[in-house]
This record gives sequence, structure tokens and C-alpha cells, in this order.
Amino acid sequence: MEIPKDPFILLSFINLKLRDEYENLEDLCLDLKLNKEELCQKLQSAGFEYQESLKQFR
Repeated sequence: MEIPKDPFILLSFINLKLRDEYENLEDLCLDLKLNKEELCQKLQSAGFEYQESLKQFR
């Protein structure tokens, strides 16, 4: 699956998927075949951190 390249659109896409389809970030990454570390780094570069307790990037 092709994911958005723009970090702000990616943020919305990932948070939507986490809210509606997945129990956690690990499940999302496994299902979509994404590298969790690379995804987190890309979003961190735009100022977003994964909040496990909220199950979203903020």
C-alpha cells in the first residue's frame, strides 16, 4: 500500500487507521507492511510523537 508522503497528510492517514481499523501501531505496521521505526522517524521529523495511551500521533 502506498502511504502519503507529506507528513501532515500521513499523520491524518495513520491516526484515522489507528482509530478505525487497528488496535495499535504494531498491528497497523504489520498489516500495511510498514517499517515502524521509519514511520515514527518521518512523523517525528514533523514534530509528532506516538502517544501509546491515546493510540495516536500528536
